[in-house]
Amino acid sequence: MPHPPHTQETFADLDRRSFLRTGLGGAFFLGTVSVTAGLSGCATTPAGRLDAATPQTDAGYQFQFLTQDDIALFRALLPAIVGPALTEEPEPRRQAITGTIERIDQGMVRFGPANQKELRKLFDLLNFGLTRVTVARVWSSWPNVTTAEAGAFLERWRTSGIGLFNNGYIALTKISNVAFYGHPEHWHLSGYAGPPEWAMNALPQFNNA
Repeated sequence: MPHPPHTQETFADLDRRSFLRTGLGGAFFLGTVSVTAGLSGCATTPAGRLDAATPQTDAGYQFQFLTQDDIALFRALLPAIVGPALTEEPEPRRQAITGTIERIDQGMVRFGPANQKELRKLFDLLNFGLTRVTVARVWSSWPNVTTAEAGAFLERWRTSGIGLFNNGYIALTKISNVAFYGHPEHWHLSGYAGPPEWAMNALPQFNNA
């Protein structure tokens, strides 16, 4: 199920709020999961510059926040979040997903420490096999998850009676939508025509941003 874009927000807007608002119990749970995930062998360091032989990646970009497990997570979730806005043509689709994940990484780097810490715990929760199965109810590892399975997971968290899951859903979809629809090539998909020409002429420095 496609999830509506939030095109009026930027990563700077997102960083002004706490995503998960977990409370003491939720914070303890996420902290325990994050530590356990690291001890179990889940990726805990940024992916850096990926090997050119790695499938579906751009070897020219260096990841500063997302781990290889996080990249696999978003590669599985993005088709379910963005939905029909993603082209079905294989190479442009690959490029759109890859570019969006890179912009997610750039956004994570701009976040303050508090949100970075929250999001790291959320990603660890979803990447750690035990909690992926028991809490997210996703049985396959993310590289093997279908778009339908990813959509079902997002819908479960969206409609859950547990605040942690609701806020996790909001975090995942807002980050993804801002990174996808915030790119100039995708503005038209949300009905946004881009900055008015007079503004760009008055502020020419933005043409080189």
